[in-house]
Amino acid sequence: MIESEQAARDYVAGFADEAAFERLETLISRMSEENERQNLVAKPTVGAVWQRHLADSAQLLAHVPRETMDEMANSGVWLDLGTGAGFPGLVIAALRPDWDVRLVESRRKRVEWLNEMCAAMALENCRVIGSRLEMVETFAASVISARAFAPMPRLVELSARFSTEGTLWLLPKGRSAAQDLNQLPESQRKLFHVEQSCTDSEAGIIVGRLRRKGRNQEKRRKA
Repeated sequence: MIESEQAARDYVAGFADEAAFERLETLISRMSEENERQNLVAKPTVGAVWQRHLADSAQLLAHVPRETMDEMANSGVWLDLGTGAGFPGLVIAALRPDWDVRLVESRRKRVEWLNEMCAAMALENCRVIGSRLEMVETFAASVISARAFAPMPRLVELSARFSTEGTLWLLPKGRSAAQDLNQLPESQRKLFHVEQSCTDSEAGIIVGRLRRKGRNQEKRRKA
């Protein structure tokens, strides 16, 4: 369990090369300044930004299987919903500059901030979609992530059209993960499970795939 800022920095370093680490340092510096103008993150968390925000975002990569990583490297899309200050989407884009990462955020000031950070961090792979999710044109996502975006039933309702049989869902849900998952009907609930967060002993990450592969697809994959 990550219990200090240094431990969080060391953890993130395991996913980052020197250039990625510099991008994240830029994010922290700019965020601290901007937080004085708009409430990007809760002020008590600014002093623990590596643990509460960066490591908390980076840990999602530990739950991405090789087949999904390969898909991301070959024109896959990581869709981050309700990105807010850029967590986890902006961190994922910084750590994986070869991946197509798309951030959905409807609040104008946050959209402006995200676009500024994409430019400041030289994230050519990252696209900010400044719109309500309901208005976003449908496309297939390899990964869907969301941090405190909506309760699970509403999240699935809004996002299912972006999900294929291979789409991986990574949903940091804090201390309400199990409770939130239980709000889904059983047919959907059994497709997900809760993983322990490495930044908070009481927090969880909902992981799963909304649709199972059909039998014919399974046979082809095993052949």
